Amino acid sequence: MGEVDAVIARRLSSDVALINQIAGYIVHAGGKRMRPKLVLLFANALGFTGPERFELAAVVEFIHTATLLHDDVVDESSLRRGKQTANALFGNAASVLVGDFLYSRAFQMMVSTNRMRVLDVLAEATNIIAEGEVLQLMNMHDPDISVDAYLRVIRYKTAKLFEASARLGAVLANADAETEEACAGYGRAMGTAFQLIDDVLDYEGDPQALGKNVGDDLREGKPTLPLLLAMERGSEADRLLIRHAIEHGEVERLADIVTIVRKTGALDATRAAARKEAELARDCLNKIPLNKWRESLLEFAIQSVERSF
Repeated sequence: MGEVDAVIARRLSSDVALINQIAGYIVHAGGKRMRPKLVLLFANALGFTGPERFELAAVVEFIHTATLLHDDVVDESSLRRGKQTANALFGNAASVLVGDFLYSRAFQMMVSTNRMRVLDVLAEATNIIAEGEVLQLMNMHDPDISVDAYLRVIRYKTAKLFEASARLGAVLANADAETEEACAGYGRAMGTAFQLIDDVLDYEGDPQALGKNVGDDLREGKPTLPLLLAMERGSEADRLLIRHAIEHGEVERLADIVTIVRKTGALDATRAAARKEAELARDCLNKIPLNKWRESLLEFAIQSVERSF
């Protein structure tokens, strides 16, 4: 990861001072770097140790960072990772444009690897992520979306870049199609589990540890799985209260909604769904050679669902 950070610092450089300022601010804001780690872990697990793995790990972090910049503008967020969002500090226009810069820089870096398969994987991923963003926008303030529709947004918006990151490790190692698909399956399941736990933490987490405002999803009118399950399982009064909150993005009765989500077992059920995804990820590792990198990937899957921030 030290090598990846060096690539990030070098590739962030621009002659435009504001780009350096905003991009540097968000890239170094304390993220978990989970997607770059997947590139490195799978490349190493499959025996690839070339420097391209550092370049592609940085690429997926740039793509992720660009999506964060755009997300925070769309969601009108003011806090991320315990710090002010870039749009809160620098304004919406600058955040969107620097997000565009990060996307375009990522594509410059992809081309430098001179591997068409890398371009295929990342071009598809960025396209699917954009579709996921639009799907989520369409679902905002809609309490009637199905669980399947909600999961589709997760697969597109969050899990797709996890999937692409894991797949890139296999591509670099020239793995066969079956192995590549196993890597991709791990990433997809991991990304889904990670987002499910994020949705749980929005109703049970400590804002200081999470680095975000508890209840943000509700404020933005996002009908996440804990809310959908609470409406299914709660009383008519519970259901109406949650529906109204989603439709209007109201958090005045957040404490009551948190109580409902907890008493109906919606949080436990969402965690159980995340654990099921982690088990799928674990099963995908059966196609990977037994080594310390595979063991790290197994531990990674466990940590993703047992975390509290």
